[in-house]
Amino acid sequence: MNLIESMRIYVRVVERASISDAARDLGIGQPTVSERIERLEKFVGCRLLLRSARAFKCTPEGQTFYERSKTILLAASEAISEISGDRQLTNGTTRIAAPHCFGEIVLPHLIQYLRTNFPPIGMSLTLNDKVVDLVTEGVDISFRIGNLGEGAFIAYPLGKVKRCLVASRAYLDGHRPIAAPSDLTAHSFIGVNGAFATDQITLIGEAGIVESVPVRSEVTTSHWRPAYEMIRMGMGIGVLEEYACAEALATGQFAELLADFRIPALDLNLLTQAQRPIPQRVRTIVSILRNAVPNFLSGNSQSRETTGCEPNGQ
Repeated sequence: MNLIESMRIYVRVVERASISDAARDLGIGQPTVSERIERLEKFVGCRLLLRSARAFKCTPEGQTFYERSKTILLAASEAISEISGDRQLTNGTTRIAAPHCFGEIVLPHLIQYLRTNFPPIGMSLTLNDKVVDLVTEGVDISFRIGNLGEGAFIAYPLGKVKRCLVASRAYLDGHRPIAAPSDLTAHSFIGVNGAFATDQITLIGEAGIVESVPVRSEVTTSHWRPAYEMIRMGMGIGVLEEYACAEALATGQFAELLADFRIPALDLNLLTQAQRPIPQRVRTIVSILRNAVPNFLSGNSQSRETTGCEPNGQ
């Protein structure tokens, strides 16, 4: 039995309080996760988890094992970094995690810039809209949008992710006009899970006045792309991250609604493990990204020339 890998799986199961969610996050089958937990319990000689139809929690022994496992996983990561960190910039693979929309649209341009202007650096990308624990997942760098959450990490602010309230031209041609926030209630809203805690949109007016406007969330999805496509097809209105709809807005396929108002932007942070020493390759990539990402998000011509990145492939 690979004890370190079993610990990693166990820690993820405890933190997600779900075997199926942990399996999905780790990219392995649910039966495999269950089998690993059972083998681990046999190996340590006691029950670690109590599972029923309505409850999922650690036994006292399981809680102790969880806390010790996190310490061991961090120590293992530090040991690997210490012996391999400063030998060569190109030595080893840097593991990067990011939310889907940012990872699918922005990250490829940043990776292209890294690969073009610096020695080849091995990179492994993981896209997941759920919060990724860097130590548990074995991730070197993680992009996080919105709340930082809890965990042991170092956070580097990269700026704000702007969001836009949009609809397709075809949709607007066949539905009631939207001239004021109160008009939104008459329209179908296409939502992305996690983007809104309730069926309301927060709008900020020119004078800084904040309004919470109810919407009819008739369709929701766990991924930004189906929401984009349904908005494009004229099924409703919705909120998208700016870089996801910039091209459609520029070509006139989308229209931004209520231009005198704005959707609150979300904080974008780059996270690394709270460990010393951090490998040289990770430090180098972090330094590059801390300059390149704000330039990309600013969208001006000088920034794109500096980073070598063009939003939306333009």
